[in-house]
Amino acid sequence: MSTLARTAQPKPRIAWGRVLAYTILIPAALVAMTPFVWMILSSFKTAAEIHRMPPTFFPEMPTLDNYRTIFQDKDLPLAVFYKNSAIIAVANVVQVLFTSSLFGYIFAKFEFRGKQPIFWFILATMMIPMQVTMIPGYLILTKLHLLNKLIALIIPSAIDAFGIFLFRQFALSIPRELIEAARIDGASEFRIYRSIVLHQLKPALATFGMLTFMFNWNAYLWPLIVLTEKSKRTLPIILVWYTTKNSVQEHLTLAASVLVVLPILVVFLFSQKWIVRGITLTGIK
Repeated sequence: MSTLARTAQPKPRIAWGRVLAYTILIPAALVAMTPFVWMILSSFKTAAEIHRMPPTFFPEMPTLDNYRTIFQDKDLPLAVFYKNSAIIAVANVVQVLFTSSLFGYIFAKFEFRGKQPIFWFILATMMIPMQVTMIPGYLILTKLHLLNKLIALIIPSAIDAFGIFLFRQFALSIPRELIEAARIDGASEFRIYRSIVLHQLKPALATFGMLTFMFNWNAYLWPLIVLTEKSKRTLPIILVWYTTKNSVQEHLTLAASVLVVLPILVVFLFSQKWIVRGITLTGIK
């Protein structure tokens, strides 16, 4: 009987769709990661090894001299530029997550006159290229005497149309019964938003927070226009200046590039769990 039972068991089926997906995605991921890994490894190479033909992938004699040269360069006070970029990126993440989640929740769960036209108008602003608003934005900042101030890159970014749309879509999946129960218990509207809504929006908060941080950390054109003093500029602007200054010293520019990218990598590693959930989830259980 035991032999018959074993032979009657169905054979495990091979998930060919998953096999095909991994067969395509793994090589694609390796191709995408190769330039980034090469940049990190080359930042530990000497100038002679970088120019060697055929090139080497792993450094033969790893050295930290490139980083020492950058940190000892008096014309490159990295602490100042890190501080400027961090203030702008973090402040924009905090304010955009607050405004986008709050407005998204309002558009999802509240009814008021003009709700749909206002929401459509907000979405329509996503179709306006940034280059169109640069001159009016610059003139407004000039009139307000905000040029060469970090706050000039923070206040105009307080409202994000895509963020409002994203959080509205997530907030639509929050059960109304959950919100009504909190109201019956006497919770204020802001308490409901803070204690219930934000908790349900964690995946969206992590995903959009990471995207906002990356956008503001890597921003170049608009900060270049607004911040003309060197002491107020951000890392991407200084990286271009340093690359131009050391155009024939690729070992130094590669090390500087690693220092600029490093904070984004750290933030991604800490938030990747919620980013994956934010991308895959379309509602709540």
